[in-house]
Amino acid sequence: MVTAEALQPSPAPSHANAPRQLLRRIGAVLAGLFAIFAVTTATDVVMHLSGVFPSMDAPPMSNALFLFAFSYRFVYDVAGCYLTARLAPARPMWHALVLGTIGLCVSLVGAVAMWGAGPAWYTLGLAASALPCAWLGGRLGQRE
Repeated sequence: MVTAEALQPSPAPSHANAPRQLLRRIGAVLAGLFAIFAVTTATDVVMHLSGVFPSMDAPPMSNALFLFAFSYRFVYDVAGCYLTARLAPARPMWHALVLGTIGLCVSLVGAVAMWGAGPAWYTLGLAASALPCAWLGGRLGQRE
């Protein structure tokens, strides 16, 4: 459960540390975002090259393969948000949810751009799972 203090603004940092704190906050979110993109893209490439997924110019994948892709994306999204929470200098849940919000926006843009390229449940499921993945990753990051 998200506690009220996890979502409260942190005390204002001293002016001397403000730029460093800002860079650490942005870096934590960017690290999680980069990790998710890198690992997801690498997995997709391996799946296509190994023949698990059809080649890019082949007809669309089956629902079972889309479910498989959704499953590993879910795990990677949680892991990326966990990484963000662990790297955050303060308020790990807040940082993980910022990353989840970015993921939601990217997923919605992708759903609109790729509408019809695969099943609707897949693109909408990616968008719908962004914030739950962020919460779970943030929660796991808070426990350690």
